[in-house]
Amino acid sequence: MTPTSHPMPFELSKALQDYCLRHPDEAAVVDQFRSLITNQPECFERGNFEPGHVTGSAWLVDGSGEHVLLTHHRKLDAWLQLGGHSDGDPDTAAVAGREAEEESGLAVELISRDILDIDVHEIPARKSDPAHFHFDVRFAFVSRSGRDYVVSDESHDLAWVPVERLRQFTTETSILRMAKKWTELRAQVMGARSTDTDGK
Repeated sequence: MTPTSHPMPFELSKALQDYCLRHPDEAAVVDQFRSLITNQPECFERGNFEPGHVTGSAWLVDGSGEHVLLTHHRKLDAWLQLGGHSDGDPDTAAVAGREAEEESGLAVELISRDILDIDVHEIPARKSDPAHFHFDVRFAFVSRSGRDYVVSDESHDLAWVPVERLRQFTTETSILRMAKKWTELRAQVMGARSTDTDGK
């Protein structure tokens, strides 16, 4: 493998700039991320509570792209996308993929290093942790190992949910927003994947 075949190091600031060009209506949220990254050197550490820290999430779809894997989160008691803390890793795409694999037992593949969605939301105080914000960066992934997931200790359950029936599981605004963005991208990215596979 030659050095040029390695992916370029992920830079969240550059990815956010590209995201803002694609979604100028979300510029205010992008500015919140930029402020955190600029002013909080420890923003990728889970102990950075003021105002919070960067997390990574995975919009994980099956091979058809028509179903997304959601977790019934044990601590938050809600159906959510897979994801978790950066724990010091600034490669947020890698964080999202790692968390998806740990929480599902599936092998996953990053569809694009372009950010699918961003969200800033408050996490309530729990035990010794004060209330703080998660600056969540979401990426699209596809399962490389089918649909036979394993439920981890972090979840009550997992479920492959048809994207078109997502509202039967959740009305959470940011998840529905991700679904809309994925629906707009699905034909393009899944079609390209199919062509790549056929050409091998």
